[in-house]
Amino acid sequence: MNIRGKIVTLRAPELADVEKLSKWSNDPEIWSMLGGWHFPFSSRSTEEWVKGRKDGNLIDHVFCIDTPEDGMIGTANLVNIDWKNKNAFHGMMIGESNLRGRGYALDTVFALMRYAFMELGLNRLDGDMIAYNERSIRFYLEKCGWKQEGIRRDWFFRNGQFYDKVVVGVTRNDYLAALEANKYWD
Repeated sequence: MNIRGKIVTLRAPELADVEKLSKWSNDPEIWSMLGGWHFPFSSRSTEEWVKGRKDGNLIDHVFCIDTPEDGMIGTANLVNIDWKNKNAFHGMMIGESNLRGRGYALDTVFALMRYAFMELGLNRLDGDMIAYNERSIRFYLEKCGWKQEGIRRDWFFRNGQFYDKVVVGVTRNDYLAALEANKYWD
């Protein structure tokens, strides 16, 4: 089952995606804005990662973001799904800088929130961003209805110095309030 937004379709990664995924996984501009380790990735390891994804995995889901005009433009996820407590972690990346700011990210987040809250029955999603990624922080807080829930000081180490982690979250009720405020699906 694919997840559909107004513009985007979220689908499972395929072998045909390896070239773009490998390119993005080695792009210093993209990775400077994301958490996690930053090592060079070969196309072989990216292919193995795609082949190793289990469609029936009930804990971690990675989606490719597709658009009618540009094909696959990025990735999004729902990972560390905790079914007992009904929460998960969400992250997203738009791979091509010229495709940012076109509404694809907003559609992706609203489609994922609708899926997480209305289909899966989750109650909250968590996320985090490096403090200098102000564009993403503003996006989630101002456009998607998420709330800033804390700061983890000196969490990320980049270019010889530490940066804070901004912790954000959204509940099902926050999502419903955002829908009421902006009538997204109307």
